[in-house]
Amino acid sequence: MSLLQVIVLAVIQGLAELLPVSSSAHVVVAEKLMGLDPSSPTMTLLLVMLHTGTMFAVIVYFWKQWRATFFSSRAAFGRFAWRALLATALTAVIGEALVKVIEHTIFKGAPHAQIEDLFSHLGIIAPALLAAGVLILIAGLAEGHGPRSDDDREMSTGQAGLIGGVQGLCLPFRGFSRSGATISAGMLAGVTKARAEAFSFALAVILTPPVVAREVLRLRHADTTGFAHAAFPSLIGAVFAFLAGLLALRWLSAWLERGRWYYFGIYCLLASGAVFYLHHVGY
Repeated sequence: MSLLQVIVLAVIQGLAELLPVSSSAHVVVAEKLMGLDPSSPTMTLLLVMLHTGTMFAVIVYFWKQWRATFFSSRAAFGRFAWRALLATALTAVIGEALVKVIEHTIFKGAPHAQIEDLFSHLGIIAPALLAAGVLILIAGLAEGHGPRSDDDREMSTGQAGLIGGVQGLCLPFRGFSRSGATISAGMLAGVTKARAEAFSFALAVILTPPVVAREVLRLRHADTTGFAHAAFPSLIGAVFAFLAGLLALRWLSAWLERGRWYYFGIYCLLASGAVFYLHHVGY
């Protein structure tokens, strides 16, 4: 894996991770087109570092908004903490249940099979992209045609729970955009676009460290040959993912504010068709 390949993957990850188009789908496709193995330990190490870079991009970009909205007072923080805790708990329960169901059905009888074995399968990524695109398209086209909360109204516990539950549905499937699904679910539930976006990415920051830790623990049992050579390029990749992530967040916020959310849904549908084609020709 060359430094140029690392930088290309970092930019793809940084842009796609924070846009509602599924970074995992784009990174897996890019890796396959480059002749790399998405399930190899060195690629997992790179992905961990890229996720860390995008997490810091989210913190830097949203910090002022979070401080004004969620940390303005002890009461405001308490309400946010409760809703974030509920949403994250639902994410964990639903996501883990789905993982177990998949591992005991699709992988029934296969020794040492894990959900990660599905991550490089374009035949699964394509329909996940399709589902995410449909959900984003529905939410985008529904703007202005249903009840919407006032900007200063708090998100309800039920709305937060719904967003957390939808996030749980995204976890086992690369291609089912986490940000796209959670922001769309919030919008359809009557949450303002700005609040849905801020809460969705706050959940992402909470979720990223345990996900990264899980991947690191998986690497303990993997062949670590080549890790020493991959460490520095992976660190460079994290920096590029951070910079690309900041750019992506500016783009996302601008399109949300201008009512162009459904554009991302159209893109996901087109991307799904492209991935179906690549799967058909043998990637």
